[in-house]
Amino acid sequence: MTADATSTTTGEVTVERFLDAPRELVWRAWTEPARFAQWFGTPPFSTPESSVFMDVRPGGEWRATQVSAEDGTQLPFAGHYQEVAEPERLMFSFENPENRGDPNVEVVTLTLRERNGGTEMVMRQQGHLPEEQYRLLYEGYSRFFDRLEEYLGRSR
Repeated sequence: MTADATSTTTGEVTVERFLDAPRELVWRAWTEPARFAQWFGTPPFSTPESSVFMDVRPGGEWRATQVSAEDGTQLPFAGHYQEVAEPERLMFSFENPENRGDPNVEVVTLTLRERNGGTEMVMRQQGHLPEEQYRLLYEGYSRFFDRLEEYLGRSR
């Protein structure tokens, strides 16, 4: 496993990770429903492929629902793509799926750079969450990205 570099400041969190996989494969893991479903979520939660929708273009929508294997609890996620520059940069929002008009959205900027035969991934999330929530996001993203790394290792 590759260690994360992270920083948190008020209103944002940044996580950097080197992935031993080609940039195009990492891009597809973020933009293709079947691939995204393989790593988005951490036990006991998983993301059924049938719950993932991605219209990967500026203004396009994305949705996914994590489901707990323990009690069936569902965690819906939704947003819109703001920038799509394949295979280098992806910008999208996390919006309140229950209130899509809520102005308090989180914006994620994902940057993928080729480096030493792999991919340097930088993910930055900015928005309106309480500062403590951004500290907790680091732990969650670390587990997500561990699963992403495992998935990429199986997909090569």
